[in-house]
Amino acid sequence: MSPRELMQIGEVAERTGLSLRTIRYYEEVGIVEPSARSQGGFRLYTDDDVDRLRVVKRMKPLEFTLEQTRELLGILDRLADPGPQPTDPERTALLVKLREYHAAADTRKAALQAQLATIREFSADLARHLDPAGSAPTRQPTVTD
Repeated sequence: MSPRELMQIGEVAERTGLSLRTIRYYEEVGIVEPSARSQGGFRLYTDDDVDRLRVVKRMKPLEFTLEQTRELLGILDRLADPGPQPTDPERTALLVKLREYHAAADTRKAALQAQLATIREFSADLARHLDPAGSAPTRQPTVTD
C-alpha cells in the first residue's frame, strides 16, 4: 500500500460527511478500524475504509443498531473476501441474511417515503397560507371561540 493510497482522518471526515469524533467512536466500538497508522501514530485509511464508513452512515438514519451494523459489515466482508470462500451452505446463509437486511432497508425506506409525503403535504398547506396571490388565510379559531 503506497502512502498516496492512505488518507488521514480529516480527509476521511470530508469524504464521508462524518465528524472526527464519530469516526473515532466507530473505531472504539469496532465498526471501522483504520487500515494503518503513521510513524507518528496517526490513523490512516484506505478507500475501502471510506466505503465502509459510508455504509455505516447510510444505516444510521434507517435506525439499524450498532450490532446490526457490525453484523451486516461482517456479512459483506465475508462475501467479498478474496481468500477462502464460504462453503455453499455458509454462503447461502450469508445471502439469506443479506436479503433480510435488504428487505428491512426497503421497509424503512417505504416508511420514510410515507413520512416525506406527509411533510410535503403539510408544507404545501402552510405555503398556501403564505401566498399573497392566493386567497386570504382562513381565520384560525382562538382559545375564546
